[in-house]
Amino acid sequence: MPTSNELSSKTTISTMPIALYSSKQLYAMEQAWFAQGNNSFALMQQAAWQMVKHIEILYEKKCLNEQLAKQGIASRPVNRPCRVSVWVGKGNNGGDGWLVAYYLQQRGWQVQVITVGFEKQDFVIKDNIESFDEDNKNPIADATKALQLALSADCKYRCFGNSDDRSMSALPADVYIDAIFGIGFNRAASDIYQQAICAFNEAAGHAKALVIAVDVPSGLVASTGQVFERVAIAADVTLCLIARKFGLHTKDGLDYSGAVIDIPLIPHLANEKALIPIATLINSPYQLKSRRQNSHKGSYGHVLIIGGNRMDNSQGMGGAAILSASSAMATGSGKITVASHKAYHGALLTSLPDAMSMDLHDTQGVKSLIKEASVIAIGMGLGRDEKAKLLFTEYLQAAVAEGKPIIIDADGLYYLASLHRENHMLIAELKTHSKNYQVCLTPHSGEAARLLNKTVAEIENDRLAAITEGAAIYGGDWVLKGAGSLILEQQSAQPHVYVCGVGNAGMATAGMGDVLAGVITGLWAQDDLKHELRSLHQAVIIHGLAGDVLVNQTRNNDNHLLLVGQRGLQAQDMPAAIRHVMHLITDSL
Repeated sequence: MPTSNELSSKTTISTMPIALYSSKQLYAMEQAWFAQGNNSFALMQQAAWQMVKHIEILYEKKCLNEQLAKQGIASRPVNRPCRVSVWVGKGNNGGDGWLVAYYLQQRGWQVQVITVGFEKQDFVIKDNIESFDEDNKNPIADATKALQLALSADCKYRCFGNSDDRSMSALPADVYIDAIFGIGFNRAASDIYQQAICAFNEAAGHAKALVIAVDVPSGLVASTGQVFERVAIAADVTLCLIARKFGLHTKDGLDYSGAVIDIPLIPHLANEKALIPIATLINSPYQLKSRRQNSHKGSYGHVLIIGGNRMDNSQGMGGAAILSASSAMATGSGKITVASHKAYHGALLTSLPDAMSMDLHDTQGVKSLIKEASVIAIGMGLGRDEKAKLLFTEYLQAAVAEGKPIIIDADGLYYLASLHRENHMLIAELKTHSKNYQVCLTPHSGEAARLLNKTVAEIENDRLAAITEGAAIYGGDWVLKGAGSLILEQQSAQPHVYVCGVGNAGMATAGMGDVLAGVITGLWAQDDLKHELRSLHQAVIIHGLAGDVLVNQTRNNDNHLLLVGQRGLQAQDMPAAIRHVMHLITDSL
């Protein structure tokens, strides 16, 4: 997926798609590697040594940036060695931490290890740590070997747990390394571990230190991105071992992982063992070709937006349909018609004079438009009463009967959930329709909860499971919106899931979902584009990049300011940014 340097991702090193895996798959990769006769402790040593090299480089960069900002001179702190505080738990992730401490000490760093969850007997140094215990029967765990190696080299350590040790502000360091929990973490941490994580974050913040997580930040569930009670290591960098974890890039993972650097260790193993990733991280759009000179508005599709209703005693949500229409036009569709309440036609003409309008309640007129339109988007600002529900059902049935691509959003999803609970035949018809024509549902977690008859917490606890279940019930392609939005596309017998690696928290504002629906609709209408160029994941990436343009870009080609920042970002700002992104990803003649 080539792209302009202006659209590079903020949180990953590569702009290429990255395969994402679950904890279960990572364990399977390791076991397959060991089954080939490879030594597990040697793998741990290799991981630690490679991490040490990255830690030194990252620390040098931090020093460089700080010194350039202050004096224009780059140098390490003088008259003392680099200081590192390594926090370790009892599992293999802790073993990685012990080895990192050992290697850093060998390279001249001042090292202190903070242990969490250890007993006094764990620190007894054994004479032989190579392979077996004193009875020469039971193999010694790799984490124990790592601990013993570090202790034999006189690595200093303190135990977190006593009241005197819970405040770590007296142990300043330049780098704090988190090796408490690994990929097996999947439930709320006990009190002592919660206290340790909070103390780690407090100490690192007080020292303004570089925070590096080993494999996954402690407190983050590697397979889902969940953090319990907001207790997790807030890393600047995560050194990701073997393969990229799904949870680093969705939900809470985005707030705790920092920049992610891959340390593959056993490359090609996944392909050899036919381990299919559970998702693919994407952060760059496909490049578009310039349009043919010999073309006209009909060459790029006719979009019909159905929404923007006005109910009794309410001003309604006419803006939702207008935002969708503006975004579809900005994406490049040839013609736009908005079927909305006639009270909003004046506002539509004022804000988008190149769009056509139709009275939402003129059912025959709207059905005629459904017949001639290229793509139908329905639900944005449709409202929630019985009249609106009847309109939704009638228009959706007409779109299915006419064999049209359909995007269902907002209030449309509300009614779709109601129809499912009523066992309405339209649900089965829509699912059958989706096998031959493009259908897209775009819920956020609240809407997904209603569609699946679950709580929002159940959706958020496993977003991947939620989007997979939704596609199985309703058919079609799905976007589960949120931090690290998930995109499921029914490309073959096996649905494929993408994780959106762009976008920002400023996009958590009213109307942003209406904008996304418009981008999807506008791309789908353009038959001159190949399938992948107008795919659902392409639309989501363009939408996210437009939000990033408004936060990170400063000027467009006309030298007019686009920058608005996260807190000031509004959905009405997006069409201009979408046009800018479409320009950046289109090849020039």
